Amino acid sequence: MSADLGDRPKPKPFDEWRDIYDVLEQVRQRPGMFVRNGSLDDLGLLFSGYGLALRIHGVDERFDFDPVGPFQQWLCWTRGWPMSLSWYQFIERNAGAVPPLEAFFQLLDEWRASVAAENSAAAETAS
Repeated sequence: MSADLGDRPKPKPFDEWRDIYDVLEQVRQRPGMFVRNGSLDDLGLLFSGYGLALRIHGVDERFDFDPVGPFQQWLCWTRGWPMSLSWYQFIERNAGAVPPLEAFFQLLDEWRASVAAENSAAAETAS
């Protein structure tokens, strides 16, 4: 048994997940439960189903991972990637030596930090 297993956070029960970011945290902690072999295609399918379920059930939740959503737009703007493919296909193709799922989480963290910085700057400007 690995020595670091005790350091892993316990999974949250499904009924405590509030949004896509809670889902992503569970994927980050236990990728094998959600995506085969770290496949971003599988992650993209998970997101497609999530986004579809939001629409079908009329859930008012901001969903940043639509094919032309804010995450895709940010990747296109910061990386110069065209919007002809989905964000997960571009990450797969451009991950280099980094495993694609790891590259996704690095980009996700960078994007979320940039959004937080923009929100903070906007709040300072407004006050």
